[in-house]
Amino acid sequence: MKKFFLTLAVLFVAVSASAQGWGVGGRVGSGLQAVGEYKFDSGNYIEARFGMSWLCDLDVITADFTALYQWNVCTMDWTPSAGEWSFDAGVGVNVGGREHYAYCGVAGGAKLGFQLHSIPLKFAVDWTPSFGPEILYFGNDSGADFNVMGIANFGVSCVYYF
Repeated sequence: MKKFFLTLAVLFVAVSASAQGWGVGGRVGSGLQAVGEYKFDSGNYIEARFGMSWLCDLDVITADFTALYQWNVCTMDWTPSAGEWSFDAGVGVNVGGREHYAYCGVAGGAKLGFQLHSIPLKFAVDWTPSFGPEILYFGNDSGADFNVMGIANFGVSCVYYF
């Protein structure tokens, strides 16, 4: 838990030090995650999420990290006076684990977002499926399987841009 708060503090300091195109926020869905984003001039961005997840087992919490490169596929002018709608898609990696258990794999992303004009705040609904192996290890015993629960990773996020 100390490492989690230290990571959040470092992320906040890094974002505050270079405040051009950076965003920080949170995501709720298959767990609770801190979100950091860096937006390029093209509208594409890199998104990193770190937090806790209960994807793999509903009664046990695991540490989870996801990094995605997101492409801005299109923007929609549905509410021109309030803000801008966008659809983003991306690909990246997902790793996580807890005592005696680990998983890693490829992650994808599909996100419908709404960026307000009046304040630099973006709300989004996303689906971030992850595909890959999960490994169980207990002393001399071990086992491997496919991480099927990673496919059902839906969430809602809110990011503030500096």
